[in-house]
Order: sequence, then structure tokens, then C-alpha cells
Amino acid sequence: MKTILSSAALAASLALAGTAQAAAPLRISLTADIRSTEPGVNRDSNSDAVVLHIVEGLVAYGEDAEVRPLLAQSVDISPDGTTYTFTLRDGIRFHNGAPLTSADVLWSWQRDTAPATGWRCASEFDGRGAVKVLSVQAPDPRTVVYRLERPSSLFLATLARTDCGGTGIVHRDSVKPDGAWDKPIGTGPFMLTEWKRGEYIRLARYAGYANRDGKPDGYTGSKRPLVDEARFVIVPDDSTAKAALQRGDIDIIEDLSNSDVPVLRQDPNVRVAYAPVMSMTALLMQTRDPLLADPRLRQALAHAIDYAQLAAAVTEGLAQPNNSIVPLVSSYHGAAQRQGWQYDPALAARLARDAGYKGQELTILTTKRYPQSYNSAVIVQAMLQAAGFNARLSVLEWAAQLDRYNAGNYQLMTFPYSARLDAALNYEMVTGDKAKQPRKVWDNPEAARLIEAASAETDHGKRQAIFDQLHRLFLADAPSIPLYNGLDIGAFRSDIKGYRPWAVKKPRAWEVERSGS
Repeated sequence: MKTILSSAALAASLALAGTAQAAAPLRISLTADIRSTEPGVNRDSNSDAVVLHIVEGLVAYGEDAEVRPLLAQSVDISPDGTTYTFTLRDGIRFHNGAPLTSADVLWSWQRDTAPATGWRCASEFDGRGAVKVLSVQAPDPRTVVYRLERPSSLFLATLARTDCGGTGIVHRDSVKPDGAWDKPIGTGPFMLTEWKRGEYIRLARYAGYANRDGKPDGYTGSKRPLVDEARFVIVPDDSTAKAALQRGDIDIIEDLSNSDVPVLRQDPNVRVAYAPVMSMTALLMQTRDPLLADPRLRQALAHAIDYAQLAAAVTEGLAQPNNSIVPLVSSYHGAAQRQGWQYDPALAARLARDAGYKGQELTILTTKRYPQSYNSAVIVQAMLQAAGFNARLSVLEWAAQLDRYNAGNYQLMTFPYSARLDAALNYEMVTGDKAKQPRKVWDNPEAARLIEAASAETDHGKRQAIFDQLHRLFLADAPSIPLYNGLDIGAFRSDIKGYRPWAVKKPRAWEVERSGS
């Protein structure tokens, strides 16, 4: 049963934290309770956010969602791309004081992949997903060797996935004598001290944390615990959470809506920060529709939209437009990806005439379930009408729109894609054979071949060249129109230092402190 704290109960809960120790905890709001503390098992996004303060993996996502070493000092890839050798960093200890060795990595892997564990990502490594791991060995205390069936550029990215628990390494004392899960004993900057279901999760600073040093960098880089306690407080109601922030009962709120920004910016005790994420809002075009089968008409629509004006209007001026499938924050978003369709109504009108367009109705499907997607549809409709297109809006319930999307039953549709953390996966989510997967928008065999090549290639420069080629091909085909990427918007008290939203859209309590502390 969902527990919703009243304002009085919330204040009492937070006040309790201040009396328990001299320094007040860092209080971070969560919209719902976590499901478990076991990495990648019976989890959801909030569970991942909390657990990844406690456990760490061999590699992790950096600020730009590029994968970098974490518990590993280095990662060596064999020339044929099938053997990954991880060398562990020195001096790392679990929260119970035991040193980290390759035996712990091997034990954690074996437990994760055992059928009884129910690890979410087991299928990602046994050949059902992008990778098949043939063997994992620990030839000496500091070395772990993974052998794959075939090369895969997605292997490290999958190891680091947040829904996989960052493929976290835990000490075997994390389980009870009968093998059942007890609590996470990891190597992260914070330790679990209390989980009061429906109210809060308390994490204590791990004094023995082996920091990587350098600058903060996503889930890797410097991760110093600068507060004695981080407390994740369950506040399901958005209005209650925002009121608690303004009163000073909450220090950080993550994942605000764009409409909250103007109001909170007026509060002198609150700061707002934001960062681009890897989700995408796009205008889909059904290339099998009798009208839109002509690429000249699709190009005409693409040139009828003022992307800068649209992105600014929908996101309160926070987001930049992006016509590439590769997100702005990706390390693969380069000079080629910055090229898009120019706003040119005259060119749009000429292309439409060349395609034989004579004012036939074009219907744009959308839903109010996702306000940014709906607002995008309203603005797109106005811009198309201004350019001479007979554009009509059809507003559906989300379930109905999703059914139409999956069936490919539409002419035009604004659609919100969730984040993918690798450029090959960004392209894969939109590309495929429409006869087999009607939801796919880009049915191009050459694109499919290039995506497969990018998924196997591990050299960054060679992958960049493939993604550049894909982008040019996508602009020429115009099977859909990427509009902009989403934002991770957070608000925090003015005395909080070091908090930053980021591409993975999860709160981080490390490197965060109060002014004067």
C-alpha cells in the first residue's frame, strides 16, 4: 500500500534526522519508495538511484554517458574484440573492511547470473541479448577476464547499465547463510544504515571509501562523501515535495517539470539546475502512408519547422534543438550531428509542390499524458499550417496512442522516446523492418547494416565515422524528425554546494555539501 506522508508527518520525520547527530543529513526527495536493495533485482529507477550510492561495478557511466573504469584500474580488449581483461584498483575495501579481490567479482557474477537470483540483466549476457559471455575467470587477485562469443561494443555499456545495478560487486556477506539476500555490502561512498519502508532510506558516509580522485564524472571520477548522512525521503506528491523544499525540509528535488522552473526561480532560497539527457521527442512520419511515402513531402515538412523556436517554447527556453538521433550529450554528437534541416518555409512550399501536395489533410496524433510531447504537437501543427499544410491534431489517451505507434497506424505523431545510453541503441530503437516491427520508423537495409557494424566495433573513431554516415543517410531519408532531447531538472536549497543534474537523470549525494560545513 502506498504511504503518503502529510506535511506534518514529513516535517517530523525530517526533524528526527537532525536530532540524531550534530550535522543535519542531506535530504533528497524520492517520488516513491524503493523496491529492494539488491542490485538489478526487483528494482525500479528509484531503487537503482539509491543502490548505486552503495555498490559499484568494474565500469560506470561518465557524465556524458560514456563508459569508464570504476573499480577497474584499466580495461584491455584483445585485438579480436572477444576478450576483456580488467585490472582492479589497489586499496579498495568493502563496507565491512574486507579487501576487494577478483574472487569477489567472480562470486558476484556467478550469483547474478544464477537463475534463482532473478537478476534483470541475465538475458543480456547469455546470448538472448546483445552479448554472450562464454566464461569469466579470476587468474590472480587483481585480474578478471571475460571472454565473449563475438565482439560487441555494447558489452561495457551493458555492464554499466543502471537497471543492471551497475553490475555491482558486493561482498558475499550481503546474503544470509541460506543464500537469501540480506543487505548490500558494497564499496561505494555510502553505506546502508536504515530503510524505513514508505518513509525514508538512510545512508551513512563510508569513511574508508577509496576515491578515484580527479573531477566528478557521472558514476565514476571523484565521489567523495562530504556529508555524514544522505537521507532519501519518500514524498509521492509533487506539490508537497516542492513546499518542503521551499520550507527547508528537503534539500534536493530531482526530475522537475519545465513548468516548475519559473516558480522556483522566484524563491531566493532555492536554486534550479538542469542538464540534457538522452531521451528524445520526435515527430514520426509513416513512410508507408500514400502521401508521406514521397521523401520530398517528408523533407518539405522538415523544412517547415522552426526548431529553435519550438524547443525554446516547449522547455521554457532550457533545451536546444537536435535533429540527430544521437543525443546532444553523447560523446558521438559531433560536427556531422550538428547539421540538420534548416527552417525554410519557401523551400518547404516548393518541395511540397514537387511532391504533388494539393492540401490533403495530415493528421498529427498526440497525447496529453506527456505535456512536452503534446505541446510540441500543438506548435508543429501551427508551423505546418503557416507553411501551407492542412495539418490537424488528434489527441488520444496514452494507451491508444501507444497502440497506434506499435501498429504503425498513423500519418504523423509526436512521440517521447526514453533514453538509450549508446548511439547504436539510439538508432536501433527507430530502425528495422516494418513488416516485422511496425513500430519502427526507418526501414532501410543499409542503415541496419551500419547499426550492426557500430554494435560490434569498439574503436571510438571508427564508430564515430559510422554514426556520421548514419546521420547523413537519416537526413536524406527523413523517416522522422527528431526535435529535441529531454532535460534532467533539479532544484536545491541555496546552501547546498556540488549538486548537479546529469544525463542519467538520477540524484547523486557524493561531492555534495552544505555551505560552511
